[in-house]
Amino acid sequence: MRGWLPFADYPDSTTEPSFYLRTMLNVTTTSSIDDLRQILDLQKENLIRNLSKDEMQAQGFVTVDHTMEMLKQMHDMAPSIIVKDEEKVVGYALTMLRAFSKMVPELETMFQKIESLTWSNKQINEYDYYVMGQICIDKAYRGQGLFDLLYHKHREVYQTLFDFIITEVATRNLRSLNAHKRVGFETINIYRDELDEWAVVLWNWS
Repeated sequence: MRGWLPFADYPDSTTEPSFYLRTMLNVTTTSSIDDLRQILDLQKENLIRNLSKDEMQAQGFVTVDHTMEMLKQMHDMAPSIIVKDEEKVVGYALTMLRAFSKMVPELETMFQKIESLTWSNKQINEYDYYVMGQICIDKAYRGQGLFDLLYHKHREVYQTLFDFIITEVATRNLRSLNAHKRVGFETINIYRDELDEWAVVLWNWS
């Protein structure tokens, strides 16, 4: 996903959260400034500039950092999905509507490519869809099924409003591609730009 999805956010084989996770964690939407602040804190911990080379290779990283103002705008338009352990945000998956395509320079190429594609005999831009903008999970909670919990909550919250959720993943990131496939995504296009080769993946909710 354009280099800002931590590789280690994907569980290797776990598809069901443990009993502890099912009973102790709360998968919900952002609802307060404190939620957004904690997202920024978790994001900062995983930014590429704040990690060593070994940490990046072992744990993955995020490259795009958001401001509070941007997260607040995103939240006001469509709340993002978070996982909380009591009051602590331990994972998030950002909801990014098409209106943000010109607000984040790093996303413009992706949105342009998506809008140029067809799926099920229609142009993508004829559908109601949004992009999963960034996903990140606290190191202590990785490999335990939170990736799946976050995405399934996206579907629960937004499937009556959108036809599908879409994103892109670097084809060399097989761990990510397999995790998205397990959740229900299908690859609808593969293309290369100056940075990498990308798979555009879509999870059909209609």
